[in-house]
Amino acid sequence: MIRPPRRRARRAAFAAATMATLVAAGIPAPAPLGIGDRLYPHLGNPGYDVLEYDIAFDYSGSNRRPLQAITSIDARTTAPLDGFNLDFARGRVRSVEVNGKPARFRSVGEDLAVTPADPLSAGAPLRVNVAHTSDPGTGADGGWVRTRDGLAMASQPDAAHRVFPCNDHPADKARFTFRVIAPKDLTVVAGGLPLSREQGGRTTTWVYRTAHPMATELAQVSIGRSAVLRRSGPHGLPVRDVVPAVHRERLEPWLAKTPGQISWMERKVGPYPFETYGLLIADAQTGFELETQTLSLFERGLFTDPRFPAPYVESVMVHELAHQWFGNSVSPARWSDLWLSEGHATWYEALYAHATGSVSLTERMRLAYGKSDGWRTAGGPPAAPQPPDPGKKISIFRPVVYDGGALVLYALRQRIGAAAFDRLERAWVARHRHGNGSTADFIALASRVTGQDQSAFLRSWLYGATTPPMPGHPDWKADRAVARDASPAPHQAGRAGRAGRKAGR
Repeated sequence: MIRPPRRRARRAAFAAATMATLVAAGIPAPAPLGIGDRLYPHLGNPGYDVLEYDIAFDYSGSNRRPLQAITSIDARTTAPLDGFNLDFARGRVRSVEVNGKPARFRSVGEDLAVTPADPLSAGAPLRVNVAHTSDPGTGADGGWVRTRDGLAMASQPDAAHRVFPCNDHPADKARFTFRVIAPKDLTVVAGGLPLSREQGGRTTTWVYRTAHPMATELAQVSIGRSAVLRRSGPHGLPVRDVVPAVHRERLEPWLAKTPGQISWMERKVGPYPFETYGLLIADAQTGFELETQTLSLFERGLFTDPRFPAPYVESVMVHELAHQWFGNSVSPARWSDLWLSEGHATWYEALYAHATGSVSLTERMRLAYGKSDGWRTAGGPPAAPQPPDPGKKISIFRPVVYDGGALVLYALRQRIGAAAFDRLERAWVARHRHGNGSTADFIALASRVTGQDQSAFLRSWLYGATTPPMPGHPDWKADRAVARDASPAPHQAGRAGRAGRKAGR
């Protein structure tokens, strides 16, 4: 692993030494690449598999100025390469090194095309060092989010490369180390566990590392005037919450609910899959919440705005928690598999609301069934969503993958029974733990667990233009007067962003 320089002087020397040699002139015209994702054709890059990221940020204290950064990538080639691409936009690249030698580079679209000094053979180590800036921008299209006193990250589905160079697709998960230099009066927290904190003069260097692979869209770094609150979860799990220091007392009653919610989820699907968990409550207006790995992002208003009733807030907390199993530990193989993430998180959100007596699961599913045909017409079926609207990349997050996905799970449970369904859910998160899962994988596992071929049943629910009859509820009908309406179901009222306030970005 290439370790980025840890002090500003070394960073400046590295940039100055290589800047003059890295002129783009003379490089053959590159093209944006991609791994062939149907919804995001240019996202991700072929030819290599990332093992680790080591990302260093130098934060000046202003969330309007670009951060100086060095991203180091430890990968392995999967094919012979004369050149390769990284996903990167909204930053200025000063230099690139490949396996210790200066490399030529050029920006093309939202890719950084790199030509190493020496060709790379298949199966060879690939170590890339990119010195660059990381621009907070406006946050309108993801990446950095400006808070009242600093920054946080919200990179789903395709905005991690607006923060750092990467292979920005959940199919290529890797471990992360974050190194952040910030003014000493600020607190830095990142996904994973802390490794060190070193104070020097007016700044402090904070280092965090994840213990398990992570998709780039789930990375989280928080910088601000924050209080870090710690408590113990099930089996001694470290639970760490990051909140605006001035609001810690007001937020504490909500945060105290997390250990019990983790225990509830463990009873449903098995052990929590990561090394820590907690809530990052940002002093910002985002209109969404996001399941960043081990440290879910929430906007403060969700907890302090009296218009949000307590049962609703708790169900959203459980939604993001459920994502740690569904979406984070088991990530979608392609973005068309998003229903496996959002549908499952919505399912456990609904189960929790039912268990706590706030909303009947059957009634919620009946309402969703009535709108499902309209959702499919507007956004495609759950496992074959329509591409994002032009200029709105997050528009794949439609109701059909949220409550529409949960409705598929309800139909399957109605068909195979609660006991078999619970076995399937536990088997799914165990089999694909810290990896990826596809819709085809889920169908195959459902057939294996039940001992019956479930493919025809599930394919009709997942890919049909209209919603099949609901097992056990032959009286349920789609309201044709509403079927043309693609708006969220009633429980989603007031949600913003995707299909709603999240429940994700």
